[in-house]
Amino acid sequence: MADTPLQTDCTHMRREIEEIPSAVRRVLSGAHPGAREIAERAGAPVFLASVARGSSDHAAMFLKYASEIYLGLAMASLGPSVSSVYKSKIQLEKALVIAISQSGASPDILSVVESAKEQGAVTVGLTNTADSPLARLSASTLDICAGPEKSVAATKTYVNSVVAGLLLMAEIGGDAALLNALAKLPGEMESAIATDWSALAEPIERRGSLYVVGRGPGLAIANEAALKFKETCQIHAEAYSSAEVMHGPVSIVEDGYPVLVLGVRDAAQDGLALTADKMADQGGVVFATTDKVERAHRLDYQSASHPLTDALTQIVSFYSFIEWFARHRGFNPDVPRHLKKVTQTV
Repeated sequence: MADTPLQTDCTHMRREIEEIPSAVRRVLSGAHPGAREIAERAGAPVFLASVARGSSDHAAMFLKYASEIYLGLAMASLGPSVSSVYKSKIQLEKALVIAISQSGASPDILSVVESAKEQGAVTVGLTNTADSPLARLSASTLDICAGPEKSVAATKTYVNSVVAGLLLMAEIGGDAALLNALAKLPGEMESAIATDWSALAEPIERRGSLYVVGRGPGLAIANEAALKFKETCQIHAEAYSSAEVMHGPVSIVEDGYPVLVLGVRDAAQDGLALTADKMADQGGVVFATTDKVERAHRLDYQSASHPLTDALTQIVSFYSFIEWFARHRGFNPDVPRHLKKVTQTV
């Protein structure tokens, strides 16, 4: 292979990936005081709810697992069209509602926040646009401090949305271990950018389709990875949990079908590795970010000191790979086909 993920062209996407560690440092210092204030104002919410689309919704899924595993609070993903198209009101008066939007301008997201605010719910906007309609409408706002992102494919805004949300979760739960892990994250991400996942390229190109598999927080980043395969590389990818993939989808994993398994060092890791090895036994070409696999191929990864931050380092390694892979296939990852940076849905 003539190129590797470590030999870079100056795409906006590549520059923005390399900026992720410094962007995370910014949000850790800039959003933390606001997260503490919001946690105090929220008190003891009965449940959490999120509203988002695209990569922002994958960030919300990540926060759902953080809330349910570490806070013990259910977190619902709200359908934006329920408010905007169907004009129905979801009962949210006892919820902490988190809206995630880079631009903060999508009408359907705003409609949910407006409805929640009218009911007296605590509303929080996570946005990269401090003067956006979402920032003005929400009772509280966390600026994700990612800075300008010129590539259509979101990278640092996804990571910083998750980090800002995790700051809020840590403050709500009084989780000192998570706060300490977040402080270490920028340095770990610098190492994660340098990992080489180019071995994925040939089997994926040969089949033109793949599964991305995870569990818990790993499923959230699997969804984000599958989206990036489609939008930057014109490769069909589907994301599954390591449990759900066994309920039917696993039947087509044979004859060199590629699978990327994103393992996080948490309670799900052993079962995830068993699933990876089973798919390898069926004839799949399976790559996994865990040392627990025996027959699947092991990918290099940068581990972290907390399961949640461990998952985040892996999406940074993936971004480094997918930017290279898009160029390797002759695509410009900055301008995916038929897409634009800000999509305003109703």
